[in-house]
Amino acid sequence: MERTKFIASCSFGKDSLATLLLALEHNEPLDEAVYCEVMFNKDISGEVPEHRDFIYKTAIPALERMGVKVIVLRAQKTYVDLFTGRITRGPKKGMVHSFPLCGKCAVQRDCKVRPIERYQKSLPPGTVQYVGIAQDETDRLLRLEDGRQISLLEKYNFTEKDAWELCNRAGLLSPVYAFTDRGGCWFCPNAKRAELRHLYDHHPDLWARMLELQAIPGKATEKFNRTQRFSDIDALFRQEDQGALRSAA
Repeated sequence: MERTKFIASCSFGKDSLATLLLALEHNEPLDEAVYCEVMFNKDISGEVPEHRDFIYKTAIPALERMGVKVIVLRAQKTYVDLFTGRITRGPKKGMVHSFPLCGKCAVQRDCKVRPIERYQKSLPPGTVQYVGIAQDETDRLLRLEDGRQISLLEKYNFTEKDAWELCNRAGLLSPVYAFTDRGGCWFCPNAKRAELRHLYDHHPDLWARMLELQAIPGKATEKFNRTQRFSDIDALFRQEDQGALRSAA
């Protein structure tokens, strides 16, 4: 009889990395860690650059030294593919899809969920998945599939704070936690103000690419998030910078 396969979903945030560290510490069965990288276009990652560097230069090499096999998945479609695609039916037929809707993100669906689902279909029946959900995330724990999904953080009584501390001690805490408490693509419509400001201040090349997309005509929506166009956010940050310069003068 073939033994059960155990995989861990990994975003390289604190909860998923703490899950891997706990699996190793407690000799839990673990065959591989699976990471899906959303891409902005064929060449540029959707990960915040600091996080992508952490993943490929620090985290994956460290896990491989510990004996963890890491599988990297990517979808054929990218953010730009979805953004520039044309609507094929309905009242907005022929228009550019443009920015994904908050809470109904086609990027999450097509660039992350579907590649993972395709990979899961290749796994043997009964495969068990470790998911990085902390003991204090009770609502999310209730949604786990019995027998198929396990939270090692819950099993070993680890809160989100405990996960942060475990990763920090192991030298496996992503640098993004210096300016945000969540993971996400740098073009995410749910990005908080601090995340957008970090992108504006430290990655002007990526910021410029979003402004280029904003300028495409014939879009189904002009709004980047629920209330603002990306150009509105850009104008706000520019005003803030100008005000700071005047104050310093």
